[in-house]
Parts: sequence; C-alpha cells; structure tokens
Amino acid sequence: MTKLINIKNLTVAYDNLVALSNVNFTVNKGDFIGVIGPNGGGKTTLIRSAMKLIKPQSGTVEYVVDGLRIGYLPQQTTIDKQFPATVLDVICSGVVAPRKNVRPTADRLLEELSIVHLRDRLISELSGGEFQRVLLARALVCDPQVLILDEPTTYVDSTFEHDFYHIIHKLNDKMAIVMVSHDLGTITHHVKTIACVNGSLHYHPSNIITSEQLSAYECPLQLVTHGQVPHTVLLNHTNAIEHIHNGNCNHKH
Repeated sequence: MTKLINIKNLTVAYDNLVALSNVNFTVNKGDFIGVIGPNGGGKTTLIRSAMKLIKPQSGTVEYVVDGLRIGYLPQQTTIDKQFPATVLDVICSGVVAPRKNVRPTADRLLEELSIVHLRDRLISELSGGEFQRVLLARALVCDPQVLILDEPTTYVDSTFEHDFYHIIHKLNDKMAIVMVSHDLGTITHHVKTIACVNGSLHYHPSNIITSEQLSAYECPLQLVTHGQVPHTVLLNHTNAIEHIHNGNCNHKH
C-alpha cells in the first residue's frame, strides 16, 4: 500500500487550547476516508494540518511522495460569491504556480462536470449546486493525488448530491479522497473507512461502525438504522435532535 500523507504524534494548540492531541493518521493511495466528529472536535484542524497550513505544537506531517499534489474543496460559506470573478477565473485559481497548460485542463473539467455553459458567467450568478461543481473543478485542476472535501454537499439539493457522489466515486479510482461530513448516515454509504475526530483521532478500517464504537471513541453521534440504509441522529451538537430518515419509519429514542 502506497503512503501519501503520514501524520505522526500530532498535537495542535491555539494559545492554551489543545485542538488535537497525539494524532496519528495516514492517507494511502486509493483511500476514501470519511472524517466525522462534533463541532469543535478538530476536524478542520486535522485537514488544515494535513495541508501544512497549521504549524503543530509537536509531531510531524510528512508527504511521502515528492511533490504531492493536494486538491481542496472548502465549505461554500468560506467563499465570497460576490467577488467579481468568472467560473473560469475560479477554476484556474486552483493552480498556485502559473502553468501554461492550466486553461486546457480547466476546459476539460468544465466538460467533464457539465458546466461548460457556465464558463464565462460570474460566480455570483450560480446556484449552490453549480457553484459546488465549480469549486470541485478548482480542486481538480492541479491533478491532485489527494482530494480533501470539507462538507461538500452542504447547501445543495438532493439531485446534485446524487450526481456529486457519482463523480467522487469515479475520481477515487485516480486519487485518494478525505471527506469531512456531519452526515454519518450518508457517508457510510460511500466511504471505505472512517476517522472519528474529537480532540484525538480514532481510525475505523471499514465503513461499518456501531453506536458502541462511537461511544468508545467519545464521538457524540448515534446510529439509527431503517431497513438496510444507515442513518444518523446527531446528539450534543445542538439543543435539537436532527433526524435523517428514509421513507415512513418509526424512530426509537
């Protein structure tokens, strides 16, 4: 198994607040890892550390492959859609250093993601699903070996979500994927393995995870199963309990 990113004994602190403590985490070629955990548990700190955007208090983040290329799709809420940029501008900005071949790559991605008709449109004019396709193209324009997705289907409709996961599965044939999500019921249907982050990290080497395991990991999520599809109830995140269900079901608490 080819290692791409190797995180060892990582501790990250903001002032006196420890966000992650003694975390070990590896991303291998072909991985599709779902990262779950409560708000404030350290999921964003983990992915920012993996991209070497945060200096750890201790521990190391090693790129095992020389010149490792990482694509990053952030949450839409971190992007200013009022910035006067076109779709093509945004996609091309995914390459940090100027490259002569970025435009042909961008044009190819416009075709593959079915947004070629949006090429010269301002991003302020896009729907949530259209904009997410643009951000995905931006993450892919560098031809990444690792693709990091932060809550990629938030603020999009169910039709786009279905299309998005179809695209992501095809991409996983070519690159490792790390996806942060609160929706355990959905991601367990797609990912291969799960990392629960809540100050520390517990890696589960499959996409099947039980309530008992989550409890042992001190990860405040509870599984509820309806038929053959796993779903989640998010506890301790807000004062309300969010039910995600399939069809007509009887919930048990």
